[in-house]
Amino acid sequence: MCDCRYDITYNDFNPTVLFVSKGRMTKDSRYHDHDFTEITYILSGKGQYYVEGNTYDVQAGDLILCNSGVHHRHIVTNPKEPTVEFYVGFTDYHFRDMPKNQIILKEDCYVLHTDTELRQNLSRHCYAMLSENESNQVGKYFMLKAHLIQFLLLILRQESEPQPVQDGYHFDTHYKSYAVNQIIDYLDSHYNEKISLDRIAQNMYLSPVYVSKIFKEETGESPINYLIKIRLEKAKDMLAAPHPESIKKIANDVGYEDAYHFSKLFKKYYGVSPLHFKKKIS
Repeated sequence: MCDCRYDITYNDFNPTVLFVSKGRMTKDSRYHDHDFTEITYILSGKGQYYVEGNTYDVQAGDLILCNSGVHHRHIVTNPKEPTVEFYVGFTDYHFRDMPKNQIILKEDCYVLHTDTELRQNLSRHCYAMLSENESNQVGKYFMLKAHLIQFLLLILRQESEPQPVQDGYHFDTHYKSYAVNQIIDYLDSHYNEKISLDRIAQNMYLSPVYVSKIFKEETGESPINYLIKIRLEKAKDMLAAPHPESIKKIANDVGYEDAYHFSKLFKKYYGVSPLHFKKKIS
């Protein structure tokens, strides 16, 4: 039987999505409220929000939460660099220890400032919802709902105290090791392709900051440095072959379009240029 002690909703979490949109704020909005919950997420720029008598400075990564009946308006502070904002309206939800159809942030505040990892995760869901909203794919509404659910749960996790871990249970350590092994497998298999930290993170459905953090914790180096080592070891084996290809061809085969950059890296790691290494082996 499921242990539901840490459930955060009274019933199955199934909000109704009312709308999803994006806007570039070039003028002040009127002071207004809604009969549903609206979340505004600042994608870029800086500005202000006037909410229930208080003025808040906002910038990229900030989230403005307006429950039903909360009066608010956007204020443009720099017309040359207006904010670009994501909006989502929704209703029909009920979180434990909160009124129905309301989300209560810490200290009853209306603005949530996010850290780097949360900002990246929320932005990813914003753009996914916008992309889905513009598509005509089957199940569009349910994909929007799925992203909204994750979006809201990320906010609640930020605002909630972490639950105590049971004695003897080391999921985090296990998960990090598993994730790093998956990253290593990916690098081993795709070393000859164009790879960036963002691409690795996207492949793992994790944030680049988190990928870099756990990889360094487990291996002692960054994913990109690890990739460089794999590439150079592969190149070294190719150079040591009986009839090696040209330096340019080997550079391309291990993922480098620029043979000069490849040669500099090779010399940095092995103390000799690939050309000298090739001549010494032959």
